[in-house]
Amino acid sequence: MAIKLDMLKCFATVAERGSLSDAAQALGRTPSAISMMLKQFEDHIGAPLFETARKSKLTPLGAMIYEEARAEIGHFDKTIAVIEGLAQAEMGYLRLAVTPSVAAGILPPVIRAFTAAHAEVRVEISDMDSSAIAQDLARERVDIGIGLLPEISGMARRALFTDAFGVVCRPDDPLAVEWDDLTWRTMGPQVLIANGLCDLIDDPDFTPLLNQSRLRVANTTSLLALVREGVGITILPRRAVQGLGEDLAFLPLHDLSTRRTVHMVSPHEGRLLPAARAFVQIVEKIQFD
Repeated sequence: MAIKLDMLKCFATVAERGSLSDAAQALGRTPSAISMMLKQFEDHIGAPLFETARKSKLTPLGAMIYEEARAEIGHFDKTIAVIEGLAQAEMGYLRLAVTPSVAAGILPPVIRAFTAAHAEVRVEISDMDSSAIAQDLARERVDIGIGLLPEISGMARRALFTDAFGVVCRPDDPLAVEWDDLTWRTMGPQVLIANGLCDLIDDPDFTPLLNQSRLRVANTTSLLALVREGVGITILPRRAVQGLGEDLAFLPLHDLSTRRTVHMVSPHEGRLLPAARAFVQIVEKIQFD
């Protein structure tokens, strides 16, 4: 008798739940059916997989087989997700993942152009940090990612634009009055609201200011809300605050050369589904700089 996926799922669920009854409830089967399938599996292996009849503790062999079973189940689930994603994409489905600063700064005109040309496509947009985007791309949970992304094996990476960092504050902040020669050293003591992009800046004159910060906010919307309330200033790339209104001022720093480079990452051309291919083509036509 060959080992079947149902056997692996049955065994793994019993190991995770710790009892036949709990596993049966999770799988929507009777405890007797679970017990019978588990016995068939153990008979095929030729050795017990649990220390006791209560199924609460795995044998050493059972623990090793559990790790292999869990890996195989995970692979199967991933395959099913990819198949379903392919089917949805063929019908007009696109999954995008972008960093919050990109979502606010450049995504609206891109989406406007794409939806105008492809009104039949359903678009799902998730905003998350760059490391989460890279993970979802590698796991094929999203079709295209845009952010500060590394090279990912088997995928194409295109640089979209670079932009300079600067101080973001209220227009009535004293810094905004005479900022023509603004530097880290001339801005004086400030309450800095740090964010993840601050970690890209390796300027030694910025390090003391970052180290003294007692506020760190990951979400761009929350970050800018605090700046608008006068809680402090923050440091962001220029496009992160582009088009966000006249209640924010962006002040370039003359002693800061660090720039952010935003990339678009997707499968290579031959593996792109129709909706994703159309999106990439539209993005490549837009001049961001």
